Amino acid sequence: MQLAHGISRSPWISKQNTIKIGMLWSLTGHLSVIEKPSRDVGLFWVDNVNKNGGIAGFKVEPIVIDARSDMKTYRQGIQELMLKENVLATFGGYTSASRRAVMPLVTLNNGLFYYPTCYEGRECWQHIICTGPIANQHSYDLIPYMVKHYGPRAYFVGSNYVWPKESNRNAQRWLENAGGSLVGESYMPLGLGDFGPIFDNVKNTSPDWIFSTVVGDSDLYLRKEYIKAGFTPDMLPTASLTTSEMEVKRMGAEFGEGHILSAPYFQSLDNSTNHKFVEQFLASEYGESGVTHYNMEETYLTFLYFKKAIENLIEQEGETAISPVNVRRYSAGLELTAQESPEGYVRIDPDNFNSWLTPKIGVFNSKGQIDLLFQQDQLIPPNPYILYPQRGGCTAIGLQLPNGKLVRAAS
Repeated sequence: MQLAHGISRSPWISKQNTIKIGMLWSLTGHLSVIEKPSRDVGLFWVDNVNKNGGIAGFKVEPIVIDARSDMKTYRQGIQELMLKENVLATFGGYTSASRRAVMPLVTLNNGLFYYPTCYEGRECWQHIICTGPIANQHSYDLIPYMVKHYGPRAYFVGSNYVWPKESNRNAQRWLENAGGSLVGESYMPLGLGDFGPIFDNVKNTSPDWIFSTVVGDSDLYLRKEYIKAGFTPDMLPTASLTTSEMEVKRMGAEFGEGHILSAPYFQSLDNSTNHKFVEQFLASEYGESGVTHYNMEETYLTFLYFKKAIENLIEQEGETAISPVNVRRYSAGLELTAQESPEGYVRIDPDNFNSWLTPKIGVFNSKGQIDLLFQQDQLIPPNPYILYPQRGGCTAIGLQLPNGKLVRAAS
């Protein structure tokens, strides 16, 4: 492809003068309850940005693939998006299993992947940008809050894969530091829901509260079994990093009322930017979810960062320089103001490419919305190796080990 006067154009600008992006979320299967709305907010953003002139004059063309809640399909999907569709970047994933399924392939092909949800940290990949919180930005505050307000005895319940297990390793450290104790720990395979035996064990151990890292459809099964077992929030509240307005809307407000969530974003945040985001999204053709939640908003932020990085790249180096690697390079240190971000001011760390965020804790009310209980008074920097300082530090080019060696794509 050529521009005027024989100047070569970027291979990531199509013949139709568009920039292709991939969307790789589960539209079917046990993860679709939480992943499909992220696809919807992505299409909402594409529609709005194209109606307003695109990115630096280029229209955005979304290529959507259903990951079907299946890790093999995630791997097939990312290869199709990069090798067949030639997307500039892919947005997607919800579980750490899905992120780990695609990242080796993204790295191999010098691609770019935006991961818009919470995860466990302990990684340093050079072809990814993460907009969700890691352990030092949610459970670090949540666990001592629960000990202080509900008691020292905790029971951990999680889905059976890497994120819940590593998150619980962090949470156990915060629990011990707060003077609490872990009285039980159980895991359920993704998509399954026989929580009866787990709640039998909960009754036998008599915790003060439950810390849940159960996701997807399994979370719905957990909540229903909780009520079936005779528990109520006043006797045994649950605290979660993932049970959002979306799951509660699916089940009914009575399944959420009185339970706790820690996240940087709630639909109920009272600021003009969030009011506008919620109103416009829910009124759009993409707003069938009926609510917004942390993962949708963190997804929305990925697209805002993406647009701003490309515009800065073009301004400094011209459109011929557009590439996945350069978009990431121009994302280092990017900021979104309170007038841009529904959750308030955020920024991308220039070294580890995770996000600086303001942690919040809230409780579900009778309307299925969240009342704010606690908010940090400052932006908290991401620390992906908070439990592993001996590993070294994550930099833009790799994990810097204490002995001076550099490890790329460290996990």
